Amino acid sequence: MVVELAPELLEILSCPSCHGALAVDHDRDELTCVAPDCGLAYPVRDQIPILLIDEARRPDGL
Repeated sequence: MVVELAPELLEILSCPSCHGALAVDHDRDELTCVAPDCGLAYPVRDQIPILLIDEARRPDGL
């Protein structure tokens, strides 16, 4: 499934853990925190970002 979120939405969303910016990872259908010390990845289901820390995936290697 392709993640299609409005650019305006991406501008205002932030990581619930560190408040960093989020970027779309189209390969994994996720929103990924771009902060270097965080990197949590949040799933997007049915075009709805699930911004719950308990649902986030830890980055590879951390």
